[in-house]
Amino acid sequence: MTRRSFRPSRPSRPSRTALAAVMSAWLLLGAAGCSSSSGGGGGSSSPAVSSPAATSPAASSPAASSSASSAPAGAVTVTIKDFKFGPATITVAPGTAITVTNQDSAGHTLTAVAPNAGAFDTGLLEQGKSATITAPTTPGSYPFHCDVHPTMTGTLVVQ
Repeated sequence: MTRRSFRPSRPSRPSRTALAAVMSAWLLLGAAGCSSSSGGGGGSSSPAVSSPAATSPAASSPAASSSASSAPAGAVTVTIKDFKFGPATITVAPGTAITVTNQDSAGHTLTAVAPNAGAFDTGLLEQGKSATITAPTTPGSYPFHCDVHPTMTGTLVVQ
């Protein structure tokens, strides 16, 4: 019987490059979705979205199973996962920054609907992307949905 030494094969250069790219993307997505900081989501003073590429996390991170969230003026996070908004009912002070993060496999929006259509809209958020919107300054109830999946609904309560 001949004795052979075991020598593991080394991946080719293209395989190592692809692995490095996958690991970098994984680290970036993990950092964007898992960290938190106090004091801001980078919102703007108008109801428009600051940037679909914005990834600054907000002060709170409610669970997707939660049905309501209440926060003082500051920042709030909404997570889209399993074709649901989490939380589905958000209660905030006027002008609160709301960071919306898509942790789902499909693209989604968080868009105000009638009677307040146009009050806020994240634009299309692909998987792993975030955007920050600013709550309207007028107290009231603002229903929203996903433009891509209209059965996904929620309510923003400004008080």
